[in-house]
Amino acid sequence: MDIVKTLQGLANDSAISGLIQDPKTLIMLAISCILLYLAIAKKYEPLLLIPIAFGMLLANIPFAGLMDPPQAQFFLEAFHEGKAGIPVTLSAELIQSLNQVPELAGSLKEGMTIYQYTTAGGLLYYLYQGVKLGIYPPLIFMGVGAMTDFGPLIANPKSLLLGAAAQIGIFATFIVARLIGFTPQEAASTGIIGGADGPTALYLTAKLAPHLLGPIAVAAYSYMALVPVIQPPIMMALTTKAERSIVMEQLRPVSKREKIIFPIAVTLVVSLLLPSATPLVGMLMLGNLFRESLVVDRLSKTAQNELMNIVTIFLGVTVGATASAGAFLTVQTISIMVIGVVAFSMGTAGGVLLGKLMNKLSGGKINPLIGSAGVSAVPMAARVSQVVGQRENPGNFLLMHAMGPNVAGVIGSAIAAGMLLSMYG
Repeated sequence: MDIVKTLQGLANDSAISGLIQDPKTLIMLAISCILLYLAIAKKYEPLLLIPIAFGMLLANIPFAGLMDPPQAQFFLEAFHEGKAGIPVTLSAELIQSLNQVPELAGSLKEGMTIYQYTTAGGLLYYLYQGVKLGIYPPLIFMGVGAMTDFGPLIANPKSLLLGAAAQIGIFATFIVARLIGFTPQEAASTGIIGGADGPTALYLTAKLAPHLLGPIAVAAYSYMALVPVIQPPIMMALTTKAERSIVMEQLRPVSKREKIIFPIAVTLVVSLLLPSATPLVGMLMLGNLFRESLVVDRLSKTAQNELMNIVTIFLGVTVGATASAGAFLTVQTISIMVIGVVAFSMGTAGGVLLGKLMNKLSGGKINPLIGSAGVSAVPMAARVSQVVGQRENPGNFLLMHAMGPNVAGVIGSAIAAGMLLSMYG
């Protein structure tokens, strides 16, 4: 009989019994496996998708408790004639209620002792605090700045317009979200997905709508990883073969002085006009100053490699871990996922359409495809512009031209987040 009870206890404690009790968890495990397949077999941005998908898998294993917060337990021990009685577990609510009654509170102090014992939370719960407290996103921005050459943007300042046009997805989606019943804070957090900038989406959502952090994080990073799938059909639909085949002139050389002055000037201008955007823009420009100053090589390499890789792992795994079945499989989450892809598509379309207009005004010198890189997925969106353009004309090299709008998109999405934060924070 003891063996039977032991086996029954093991069965009840196993994750399999948890799957039977909550079949929705199986759906999330299947989704995580599909994302892993896309990352490994199809190579869709594996640096992002593998940690996100695996974090999703870990969070949906029943009873593993990797995202469980610390639990406080209270014990009351009564003394009678100098002898301790049996400890009794009390809830925090009961303790608070007892202390609100003067008579009971006095008797507790005289004849009873209350002990508080806190059990540790899960591993991913503690790593997730870097997302919740807004620590990881600025660190990611610093790494992006250290890895990115702002030269194409400095050489062609008109790229700023393409980066700004691609932010239309943020504000158009904000309006749509408000129309379907989202609060201003929820609408702002959902709309920022249109910038295709995961760190910015996390930073803004943690400030405005932390209860939506899970679905918005998964949506933002999933769409970033799927840039090579989402963008090309939109780019093809909005441009002609002749436009896609345009070969652009080589960019002018940018001096070292310009590259050093640029991050300092941008930080000052943006921070003075919009202080709420300073954490993101400031860290982005600090990383770029590490790169361009040529006097802190160790710091630049650390920001580009070790620090960036560590934060990417922590960020990706904990973002995926927020997608538990209970939090993810809801009507609101599905709405966010749908609105998010619409926002991202509108941002891509806005950049391409302004690219077409600039092409007309320049007498056919600008390839509209570089406008799609105005979203903030660096350097993924710029690579997509290069691939689509070279498919039409093998002698076409758009990567450096697309990096201008791409960098402008990073700055633009951070400024948009700062605007929304100052308005609704």
